[in-house]
Amino acid sequence: MRTYSFLTVLLWSCMFHVIHMMPSQKRTNKHSHSERITGLSNNDGKTLHRTKRGWMWNQFFLLEEYTGPDTQYVGKLHTDQDKGDGNLKYILTGDGAGSLFVIDENTGDIHAAKKLDREEKSLYVLRAKAIDRKTGRQVEPESEFIIKIHDINDNEPKFTKDMYTASIPEMSGVGTSVIQVTATDADDANYGNSAKVVYSILQGQPYFSVDPETGIIKTALPDMSRENRELYQVVIQAKDMGGQMGGLSGTTTVNITLTDVNDNPPRFPQSTYQFISPESASPGTPLGRIKANDPDVGENAEIEYSISSGDGSDMFDIITEKDTQEGIITVKKLGPFKDTALVKITVEDIDEPPVFSRPWYLIEVDEDAKEGSIIGQVVAQDPDIAKNAIKYSVDRRTDLDRIFNIYSGNGSLFISKPLDREDTPWHNITVIATEINNPKQSSQIPVFIRILDVNDHAPEFANYYETFVCENAKAGQLIQTVSAIDKDQPPRGHRFFFELVPEFAVHPNFSIVDNKDNTAGIMTRRNGYSRSKMSTYLLPIIIFDNDYPIQSSTGTLTIRVCACDSRGNMQSCNAEALLLPAGLSTGALVAILLCIIILLVLVVLFMALKRQRKKEPLIISKDDVRDNIVTYNDEGGGEEDTQAFDIGTLRNPEAREESKMRRDVIPETIFQIRRSAPLWENIDVQDFIHRRLKENDLDPAAPPYDSLATYAYEGNDSIANSLSSLESLTTEGNQDYEYLSDWGPRFKKLADMYGGEDSDRD
Repeated sequence: MRTYSFLTVLLWSCMFHVIHMMPSQKRTNKHSHSERITGLSNNDGKTLHRTKRGWMWNQFFLLEEYTGPDTQYVGKLHTDQDKGDGNLKYILTGDGAGSLFVIDENTGDIHAAKKLDREEKSLYVLRAKAIDRKTGRQVEPESEFIIKIHDINDNEPKFTKDMYTASIPEMSGVGTSVIQVTATDADDANYGNSAKVVYSILQGQPYFSVDPETGIIKTALPDMSRENRELYQVVIQAKDMGGQMGGLSGTTTVNITLTDVNDNPPRFPQSTYQFISPESASPGTPLGRIKANDPDVGENAEIEYSISSGDGSDMFDIITEKDTQEGIITVKKLGPFKDTALVKITVEDIDEPPVFSRPWYLIEVDEDAKEGSIIGQVVAQDPDIAKNAIKYSVDRRTDLDRIFNIYSGNGSLFISKPLDREDTPWHNITVIATEINNPKQSSQIPVFIRILDVNDHAPEFANYYETFVCENAKAGQLIQTVSAIDKDQPPRGHRFFFELVPEFAVHPNFSIVDNKDNTAGIMTRRNGYSRSKMSTYLLPIIIFDNDYPIQSSTGTLTIRVCACDSRGNMQSCNAEALLLPAGLSTGALVAILLCIIILLVLVVLFMALKRQRKKEPLIISKDDVRDNIVTYNDEGGGEEDTQAFDIGTLRNPEAREESKMRRDVIPETIFQIRRSAPLWENIDVQDFIHRRLKENDLDPAAPPYDSLATYAYEGNDSIANSLSSLESLTTEGNQDYEYLSDWGPRFKKLADMYGGEDSDRD
């Protein structure tokens, strides 16, 4: 049996940029029709048939002007008969084969040998085939494919002329078209914004403006006078990439001349002329010349003189000399002679308020105009002969927010605060013109300012959507339709685009389909959803508009997983429904929770009682005085035992401060002896005890329970001296106790015991 194999062409893109590929029409090989092949047959005599496949090719893109260190990789030719032993040879023919595009005849790898320029040639048609080196037989039929050169922004816009010349009559209104300039870009206009040109004015403001899309230059200020300035030089810039940062640009110069219109009357430099004529002068005799001045030029400056009235209208004539534009007064006829007197009548001027050039003004300004930008001008004049100077101001009652201001000298309006068309699309203000010499003479004019929209707001969801998906949903099912709104108002209407954020461009659970009508549908991508695994999904969606500059925002759609019936109607989305099938009712859950709370309370009480027992005092007396008495279980050695207790400390408090321990017995509990400052200088025992108690309370080393603190201090000597017989230890002779009898009946018993001479003997 004869085996047939087919050539497979693999093409990988070697560019690091994200390239959107546009599929072209399907191309098929000329051998794509069914072909009957008769060859070896088996014993049953059946004839073998095979049908050759038709190849479908897409357009493949290469980046122009590639400057990488290696050649640009195009793709790979491969056939399943290629065993890797070098028996097959790959051949590439067609446009640029061998010079621009080379192929490794052993591996089938195709590379671009040179950098390509799309502006020279944008499309290459190539053919590929594989042959057997030994037999020279063509293994696969020849196939054709197309390589399209991908454009980059490497050409700046160029104007059709390096310099334009235009003219416009003076005193033309705002918005009068002057001339249209055109710039072309050699880049591909069908891909991206490389060839999208935007016009702007670099020089010539505020007199002229240019339409960013058409390139038409228009007047921006009213009443431009040729007599003040005749020639203007305007520089126009054309920038590709839609005017965005990084685009290439070109410039041109437009020389604009203001042509003259007859807007100035001729005026005599003086009001009175005097000439002398002899009475014998014959007709036609010139008597003198007069000349009036006209600021206009050309035909508009040609002057014709005539004698309007007066006694000499029949006797004198005036002719105009064309070269000098002077009026020559000649004798027409003389006589009869008359006497004349010149009567001068002076018309007194009445002070009148300024007069504006228009009854109202309409100004349009973009909402993104910067603060301080001039948006228009109002013009007023004093109709009086004095032509008093005028100052301009804005009636603040019509502009409470002080958004606009005006130059007082020339009437140019400018912006003082940012504008927002979405907040206030129209502003109606009043401008006041006042004579400087007479502020009482003033007039006002309404100015209507229209704010033009700029795309400065991003689209957002039209509503808050509560979206759910059924657990039994199928793949490709529509679960929500979303729409968007935008505060801007583009002239061509809104057009929104929807797509997932790049991090979720291929979402495993949901997809979005743009309906091309400013709405989009949210579709499921798999069969079945489980609330127990995931009860809520967050789906971030990017919304774009189509105005310039493009604005976008990201909205997050919250999708809940719900239980539905067979017809897709939602039944429950709560987590409580997941617990009911386990066989536990709400009452049972509440009972279990109460039991747990009771157990916790019992444990807390038990721990509290146990801790309270640990805090009980070491010795509980009958009266519960919380005293801590250290018992030594020793009666001591009597007065002779000087080691057990130093009785002299009762008289010498300083001895107790030495913190001596007993040396004859070992106490059961030993506490740290706290040193304190000596207080024996104080004769007040109560104050001494209070201070000792305070020291004991503030001592951090004191035990946490009540203890007995003994202070061996008697205070100063009594006026009655000591009554104790212990004093006898420190005296050598007998003492006289006769004075006890003088103390009264209360001390009689004591006087009998010590006072009598025979008391010792008795």
